[in-house]
Amino acid sequence: MQSPFFNLYSHGFARVAVAVPDCKVADPGFNAQRTIALAEQAAARGAVLVSFPELGLSAYSCEDLFQQRALLDASLQALQSVLEASMRIPAALIVGLPLKVDHQLYNCAVVLHHGRILGVVPKSYLPNYSEFYEARQFSSADCAVTRSVHLLGQEVGFGSHLLFEIRNIPDFRFHIEICEDVWVPIPPSSFAALAGATVLVNLSASNIVVGKSGYRHQLVSQQSARCLAAYLYSSAGNGESTTDLAWDGQALICENGELLAESERFAQGGHVIYADVDLERLSRERFHQTTFGQSVRRHADEVRRFEVVGFEVQIPQQQALPLQRRVARFPYVPANAEQRELRCREVYSIQVQALVQRLSSAGLKKVVIGVSGGLDSTHALLVCAKAMDKLGLPRSNILAYTMPGFATSSRTLVQAHQLMAQVGCSAQEIDIRPSCEQMLKDLGHPYSRGEPVYDITFENVQAGERTNHLFRLANHHGAIVIGTGDLSELALGWCTYGVGDHMSHYNVNASVPKTLITHMVRWVAESGSLELKQPEVLIHVLETEISPELVPGASDGEPGQRTQDFIGPYELQDFNLYYILRYGFTPAKVAFLAHSAWHDRGVGHWPDGLHGAHNEYSLPQIKKNLGIFVYRFFKTSQFKRSCVPNAPKVGSGGSLSPRGDWRAPSDGEATVWLQDLERIPDLEG
Repeated sequence: MQSPFFNLYSHGFARVAVAVPDCKVADPGFNAQRTIALAEQAAARGAVLVSFPELGLSAYSCEDLFQQRALLDASLQALQSVLEASMRIPAALIVGLPLKVDHQLYNCAVVLHHGRILGVVPKSYLPNYSEFYEARQFSSADCAVTRSVHLLGQEVGFGSHLLFEIRNIPDFRFHIEICEDVWVPIPPSSFAALAGATVLVNLSASNIVVGKSGYRHQLVSQQSARCLAAYLYSSAGNGESTTDLAWDGQALICENGELLAESERFAQGGHVIYADVDLERLSRERFHQTTFGQSVRRHADEVRRFEVVGFEVQIPQQQALPLQRRVARFPYVPANAEQRELRCREVYSIQVQALVQRLSSAGLKKVVIGVSGGLDSTHALLVCAKAMDKLGLPRSNILAYTMPGFATSSRTLVQAHQLMAQVGCSAQEIDIRPSCEQMLKDLGHPYSRGEPVYDITFENVQAGERTNHLFRLANHHGAIVIGTGDLSELALGWCTYGVGDHMSHYNVNASVPKTLITHMVRWVAESGSLELKQPEVLIHVLETEISPELVPGASDGEPGQRTQDFIGPYELQDFNLYYILRYGFTPAKVAFLAHSAWHDRGVGHWPDGLHGAHNEYSLPQIKKNLGIFVYRFFKTSQFKRSCVPNAPKVGSGGSLSPRGDWRAPSDGEATVWLQDLERIPDLEG
């Protein structure tokens, strides 16, 4: 039997659906049949909530037929049919129909579950402009004089004040509004979100005209982002009257500004879209963004008017219910080539602008940088070059030094000189081996007696000597030292305390993860954004094994250390970093997401432009590397992050500056995160 670990409901997700059935105008019996069929289909796919279009049981385009009792009675009979069918459908259903209450007619949404009517929500805003004449037939929710109705033998709540909560799915509280309600300046769902609704549902009909589809995208996306919520939106589809209007059946599901699912427009036949919404993420975003709570306080009167109707659903029992949601393997790097180009350009501009400001405010015109021929120092050098160009200063004001040690390969040494020559900086080589040998002799280290002992002291003597040279050179030339260490190294503690990859006067790379730096360097090479005579030297850097080059290898071409052998693949560790730092997810949830992203995907599923995109990792590999990350991030490395130099934050994925996104005790424990790792099974699902 497979572990519940592989079921999306075990990790704060819930599957929701928006259904757009075929309909016939003023034929509620037919419409009920189509509604039931799609509801059964959605529930069979694991959805616990299914939403249908506005006035879907009667059809929206009935116009003055809504005044006919025969249609109203038939709509109630259709509701009865759906209600009876709900006894065998585990999902909650939201359907639309016209209802007469206290001598007034309302455009309503009705929530059904397992033979119960949970509530009736009337439309608040009735459009009566252009092609719309709803106020001719209906009354708005504000006209209601009662808060409950007797419907099909049940006494149920009635009004726009109702919220519905699925109590056995954490954080699943939903609110319903109808079409025009979201088109007004302050939609009812805004207040519902403040009252705790994480899923906002809109039963819409919404005819189609040129440009309206794109506007719906903006509207739904922005409302979900503003409310830190998921938003489900429907439109009427095939079968509505085309006397004066047309219909495209567009359905959308967004989460916090991100489009998760969209239907095919103008489809012939009914259709359903699905999305797995991350309720935990939405809840986390709300308590992280403290102004959300301030908004609750400011609008307390509106928030208090809501009433919560609670119920439980039958959660799909399949041990394995995989995530139906694309999880990016590289959360810091867009998969889309155009978006990736924009991301690289913007990050580069942020880094350059920050360095320009630092130099200008300090009244300095020179920088000192160590160039190893590796990835991070290459990118930092490119930032320095662009900053000098923007300041109108010669690139010779970049005082670049390559400092070979005991394990420096001829490849990286050559690349360092080629890079410096291409950039046009002041380039020098300083052999640090004599000073290192003196230090090792002073320490009484075995290496000074001819013994091949390559311990941490041997490594850090070299790293320390490089840093000492850079700071003294900066003093000597009236410059500042530019740091090169990146976000991934800080997260994993893969930097030596107080030396070059940790300490500097200003670090341009500190909030840029390794996977993004890889694409930044490639982007500079391919875009021509920095004038280089032979940009292919940057490609050679990208093809170089990542290594600190502090321990001699078996040969000059074979490094004695491979960084990713010690700390795991950067592509996996950047994935772990993003979800733990940005969202505070547990290791088990991060592993579930990583398994969804990295396990058993066809090569064609991933764009060619992303280096490493075709790799695959098994769950045991994911668990092992996540364990490395958790231990190093929470237990052993915070003391290094608590005293990092100034550096610009470049992305919403977070930084590790103690003055910004991440403040943590240097002597904290990793116990609870390591314990959570045990929820991850050792075998594949």
